[in-house]
Amino acid sequence: MYVTRRTGNPLLALLLALCTACASDRAVIDQAADAHRELEPAVIDQGELANYIQELGHRVVDAAQAMSQEGYGGKEYTRPDAQWMFSDDLRFHLVASDTLNAFTTGGEHMYVYTQLLANCRSEDELAAVVAHEYAHVYGRHVHKGMNRQYAVLGGAVAAAILGHELAEENKEEWAAISGTLALYAGQFLSLGFTRDDEAEADQLGFDFYVRAGWDPARFGDFFQNLADQGYDEESDTFSDHPTLRSRVAAAQARAAALGPQAAALRKPPVATAQRFAKLKQQALAAAAQKPKDQSLAVAQTLLASVPTCVAAKDPPEHHAARAQLKAAAAGQ
Repeated sequence: MYVTRRTGNPLLALLLALCTACASDRAVIDQAADAHRELEPAVIDQGELANYIQELGHRVVDAAQAMSQEGYGGKEYTRPDAQWMFSDDLRFHLVASDTLNAFTTGGEHMYVYTQLLANCRSEDELAAVVAHEYAHVYGRHVHKGMNRQYAVLGGAVAAAILGHELAEENKEEWAAISGTLALYAGQFLSLGFTRDDEAEADQLGFDFYVRAGWDPARFGDFFQNLADQGYDEESDTFSDHPTLRSRVAAAQARAAALGPQAAALRKPPVATAQRFAKLKQQALAAAAQKPKDQSLAVAQTLLASVPTCVAAKDPPEHHAARAQLKAAAAGQ
């Protein structure tokens, strides 16, 4: 655990924290909470939608906890200091974004984009994505890139502090804008998982999904859906992402290996097919009603900048958003 020292300059305090931090659970949780404040304007908090995403997500978490108590994942998941990843503090958010994606910052927050929900043809497809994202948390995949993130973040904060001291006009305003944008640009530009991370999240996610009661044969449906829409790559030889075809094949092989005993784990969906279709419509309507202000624009740029976690290649808006963040980080 690390402790943030109090100083008269909040950016300096953050810089001190970054310099003494390490890739611990506490560090990842705190960084995720910090990032969430910038993403919150895009969060859809309409009661039925928010409750549905949360209930579905915690069905995955409860399954993971039960499996962990049975020895799944090893001793590190039964330690008292690992229980945060099974707690009620974990939040699953629906966010207003036209980008087709879902992601986690590795701590207590996971995000499903409205465009992704709109592309899901069934709750099984949505549950597979949510289980995959939670598996990144369970597998502590964000921890692996934390040291690189701290280096980028530390440089951004240091630049903001320097700007605060040197700007002659509109000093406070300039420092606030450049510091916030540069800081979160660094964090979001550092997000992304390796091909091995994605493969492990598919494996872990599949196991949680099945234990939570959804249809094993349907886990790969969303990836097949995307492949049918042209989101796949011809080859993954030079890519950080596995091809969608390979992910579908792996899911089918896992489902076939389960045997007939898996049927005993099946449970009714959280939402019927009719209610699921209604929730999809409500999500798009709620996203359209979000006030188009600067805070939403910043949140949606950050959301678009996250590397895809579901397709085999990043969409055009991802590259545009990352260019914006790089410009912000450079003070342009």
